[in-house]
Amino acid sequence: MPNDRSEDPRRNLITRLFDDSARANQDTLAAMDTTIVNGADLLIECLNQGGKILTCGNGGSAGDAQHFSSELINRFERERRALPAVALTTESSTLTAIANDYDYTRLFSRQIEALGRPGDVLIAISTSGNSANVVAAVDAAHEAQMIVLALTGRDGGEIAGRLRSNDIELRAAADSTARIQEMHLLFIHCLCRLIEDDLLGT
Repeated sequence: MPNDRSEDPRRNLITRLFDDSARANQDTLAAMDTTIVNGADLLIECLNQGGKILTCGNGGSAGDAQHFSSELINRFERERRALPAVALTTESSTLTAIANDYDYTRLFSRQIEALGRPGDVLIAISTSGNSANVVAAVDAAHEAQMIVLALTGRDGGEIAGRLRSNDIELRAAADSTARIQEMHLLFIHCLCRLIEDDLLGT
C-alpha cells in the first residue's frame, strides 16, 4: 500500500465517482426541474383529495419505495400530520404467497388489485424501466384508475412506453445503476420537501 495517500489510486477512483455523481445531478436537474414540480403537484392533489400513495420497486429500488412511504407516514423535516402511503415491498407473508401461488411478476400488481382505488397514485421505481413486476404494477394501477409517477433511468425502458398522458416520469440522466439510484433518492427528497412545504403553507 502506498505511504503517500496522494499516490493511492483509490482516491482517484473516489474523485471520479463524485464527479460522475455531480454530472448526473446537473444533467438530471436540467431535464427534470419542471417535471419534479409537476410530480409533487400530482402527489399533493392525491393527498388533498383523500387518496393514498402506493410504492414499489426491487432491490435498491425497494429500499427507495420504503424510504418514500416512511417519510410520508412519519415526517420528512418538520412536524405535520401523517400522510397515507403503503410500500408494497414489506409484507413477507404476502410477497411469498403471491410469488409461490402465482408468479413473481404479480408481486405488486396483485396487491394493487386489493388496495388501489381511483385517484390513488402509484410510485413505480425501476432503474432500467424494464422490471417485469413493476411494469405489471403500472398496468394494474391503470386498471384501478390510479395515476402513475415513475422513477426510471437510461431510456425509461418499457415503463416509459406504458405511461399515459396524465402519468409522470422522473428519469435520471444517467446509465449507471448507482448514479440512477442516487438521483432517485434526490427525487424522493425533493418531492417530500415540496409536499411538506405545501402542507404547512410555506
